[in-house]
Amino acid sequence: MSTVFVQLQEPPRRRSPKGFALWDLGFRPFYLLAAWLALLSVPLWAVQFVGLLSQTGLRGSLWHAHEMVFGYAMAIVIGFLFTAGRNWSGQPTPTGRPLMLLAALWLLARLLVLSPWVWASMLVNFSVPCLAAWGLWRALHAGVNRRNYFFVLLLVMMGLASAVLHFGAIQHGLQLPWVGPAIRGFGLPLALDVLLFMIAVMAGRVVPMFSNNGVPGMNARRDPRLERISLVTVVFLLACDAFGLDGTLLLFPVLLALLAHGLRFWLWQPWRSLKNPLVWVLHAAYGWLLVHLMLRAAATMNWVPVSAATHALTVGVIGMMTLGMITRTALGHTGRPLKAGVVETASYLALFAAGLIRVFLPLVLPPALYWSVGISSAFWALAFALYLWRYSPILLRARVDGLPG
Repeated sequence: MSTVFVQLQEPPRRRSPKGFALWDLGFRPFYLLAAWLALLSVPLWAVQFVGLLSQTGLRGSLWHAHEMVFGYAMAIVIGFLFTAGRNWSGQPTPTGRPLMLLAALWLLARLLVLSPWVWASMLVNFSVPCLAAWGLWRALHAGVNRRNYFFVLLLVMMGLASAVLHFGAIQHGLQLPWVGPAIRGFGLPLALDVLLFMIAVMAGRVVPMFSNNGVPGMNARRDPRLERISLVTVVFLLACDAFGLDGTLLLFPVLLALLAHGLRFWLWQPWRSLKNPLVWVLHAAYGWLLVHLMLRAAATMNWVPVSAATHALTVGVIGMMTLGMITRTALGHTGRPLKAGVVETASYLALFAAGLIRVFLPLVLPPALYWSVGISSAFWALAFALYLWRYSPILLRARVDGLPG
């Protein structure tokens, strides 16, 4: 494994802004791959749902969930961490051929998960985050950046979560007495909790800073004690999911998390962010976190279906936060002004609409579930079609300032 990432990048050199730069830094290929998967996966899921792809290892909603978490979100996490990891450590992260090989492995994982070869799919889907963890660790270790070592562990946990989810599919064909229902059902909640923790960490680091830099007079504040408490509540939720707690047993930790993150969000003064789309999209995403926790609390009392809370997290929190970050970081790391135009704003609004329709329409009008899935999927696809239209040339070409990256 170690030989793949020996040569991480070539010596820095200035390049023409018209040059091809897809493999110059991790965010470039992985943001593009994530956006294409987001655009195409829902129609593919619909094809599988009607039975045209019935001979796959992960069927129906399980395939859809796996690809949104371990395909889409994982690609953005890898792209972001390879890019941020270079800044954190001052050391190169995988570029060039190693980055190309990792992207190819990610693509192979997307194909295998549609195949009947579940063992191969499990192995490749496990390998992608683990190889990414290795590439990130090399940079952090060389730069003596121990503060961010935990991201390496989180990537490995994502790989393990994918493997556990695959074991559930393997159980359909093999009788494995040591893989019980609790273990089989743990993969997806673990992965979602890990993603939520990553978002909570990065939001605390960047949202107040981005807000104050992007909106004059914003005055978003951070309280160190509240920051720690907010993150601990997410870890607490992860532990509850790990032990299989459900129903009213989850109510206290969920309400505790809601209180901590609500106070944290209040200090950021989100109502002041509306002047700058690059800022308000991050606040809107974090607002969805509060919605997720409220719906999860309601679900513990059987007032609403658990799926409402899940989609508030996946479409609202993860979807909007990742879309906001892949626009902002793509602009910043290609030397362009941090300014959202009409296309970016339209994509944010489309994704926000997708979340509202998917989460709340079935709650208000339960018979409209199929309509909510179809309409929200169309808005989701529109958001990422707009992103690809605007950002594909940006991600393929070299930085406008000629610097490496």
